[in-house]
Amino acid sequence: MRPADTRGAVFIGLLLVVAVLTPVLNLVVPASSPFHVSTFVMTLVGKYLCYAMLALAVDLVWGYCGILSLGHGAFFALGGYAMGMYLMRQIGSRGVYGNPLLPDFMVFLNWHELPWFWQGFNHFPYALLMVLAVPAMVAFGFGALAFRSRVTGVYLSIITQALTYALMLAFFRNDMGFGGNNGFTDFKELLGLDLQADSTRALLIAVTALTLAASYCLCRAIVQSRAGRVIRAIRDAESRTRFLGYPVESYKLWVFVFSAVVAGIAGALYVPQVGIINPSEFAPINSIEVVIWVAVGGRGSLYGAAAGAVLVNYAKTYFTGSLPEAWLYALGALFIGVTLFLPRGVIGLLPTRAAAAP
Repeated sequence: MRPADTRGAVFIGLLLVVAVLTPVLNLVVPASSPFHVSTFVMTLVGKYLCYAMLALAVDLVWGYCGILSLGHGAFFALGGYAMGMYLMRQIGSRGVYGNPLLPDFMVFLNWHELPWFWQGFNHFPYALLMVLAVPAMVAFGFGALAFRSRVTGVYLSIITQALTYALMLAFFRNDMGFGGNNGFTDFKELLGLDLQADSTRALLIAVTALTLAASYCLCRAIVQSRAGRVIRAIRDAESRTRFLGYPVESYKLWVFVFSAVVAGIAGALYVPQVGIINPSEFAPINSIEVVIWVAVGGRGSLYGAAAGAVLVNYAKTYFTGSLPEAWLYALGALFIGVTLFLPRGVIGLLPTRAAAAP
């Protein structure tokens, strides 16, 4: 087995351990034990796993295809909103205003009927379909225009950032039908399971870890395939790849849409675990942070990107708790330090052969 395959196998093994061990330490080990995992820590673990999946999606397009997207947070948020709409429909008459059909924010705004785009979200299969379809459609529409116009480099990065900023402004509007600046919250249940119960949180962590493992395997299969060799060629020499007869724009569009779907799934798993989704998830700074996660972990490594997401967000949790005013300085220093001294990220500290792309 190649060293890179070994590293990937270790990554999958760690995810399986997290999927099993975290719920066990929370549900089985008594709270008095030093090995007990609290509900708060479980929520953090779930968030980190979702962020790792988002980093995986960005690494696929940036590390392997050379598309520096500063707007993947938009696909993450769109997936989260699709799941949030389902969770809001599950509240029913248990809301503050007791309306069995309209979410509380619609009643507060004197809406009298459910908008057409909310129809069907009371069914989980439909909501799951929208989690996949909405980010894919937005990515396809955006990518078809950008790639076929041959927008590349910093210009593409800027317009991806403009995309997420435009969506943020749109979702802040109350008349959009998505809760305005408050977004969605006060979720009750998912598939009949109480979202406040530790057993449900444990199940969500297990599902998230397994989904992250499956996403890694899919991304790894893509980059090791013939198509993966083509997208790496596009990254290294786009004009030459086009000259050889490959439909460069089609390859870029395909991998961009796929990564958007992965980001949307991450957002959908994120929302029931944190209990809220609002337009701040579209903020451009969030998408920029994702790029930093990937750079810290190791661009073009997949498992390194996921590790970078966990490391940076753990540091964020620590700094925002103990030294909140220092976090942005620490983040900037981290990015500069990695750029200057660890251009291959933390996986660059591993032996050369082990740091190769999976």
